[in-house]
Amino acid sequence: MRVIAWLVEGTWPACVDAVRAHVPRDAEVVLLHVSERGVPGLAHGAFAGLLGRGHPERDPGTRLEDLGTTSADALMEAAARRLDGPCARLERGGRVEREVVAAAAGADLLVLARDGNRDRLGPHSLGPAGRFVVDHAPCPVLLVWPEPAPDLTTLPPPPGRR
Repeated sequence: MRVIAWLVEGTWPACVDAVRAHVPRDAEVVLLHVSERGVPGLAHGAFAGLLGRGHPERDPGTRLEDLGTTSADALMEAAARRLDGPCARLERGGRVEREVVAAAAGADLLVLARDGNRDRLGPHSLGPAGRFVVDHAPCPVLLVWPEPAPDLTTLPPPPGRR
């Protein structure tokens, strides 16, 4: 069994805990983190176009890339410690939702946490990236709440009843 756990800053502990609770210990677990490449690229472009090309050591895009790599490494290390079992680590870069779907190809299970409004039950508990992944995942999905789920009283009323 191959399981992908999509790790996102702020919600990753719930995914790791779900793997520990619901996945056999002998499963192949892959901890996945995806970095959006857009921000460092924008900084590189702004520097080159507006601030000057003669001083590459001043390029803020390089610093942003370094910070992102350091942050991702720390997140993956913390997740591996919390999992407390064998795992592989996979770092990808690009459009987050598409990279997650691509990484899930051939997996038996994808674990992810809700990334939208978590104050109430309903469809808005999934943000755009999470919705895309749930709708397009090529394998079964285990969707977890990063904290205890809201009370059933937060469920939206049925259509036509307000």
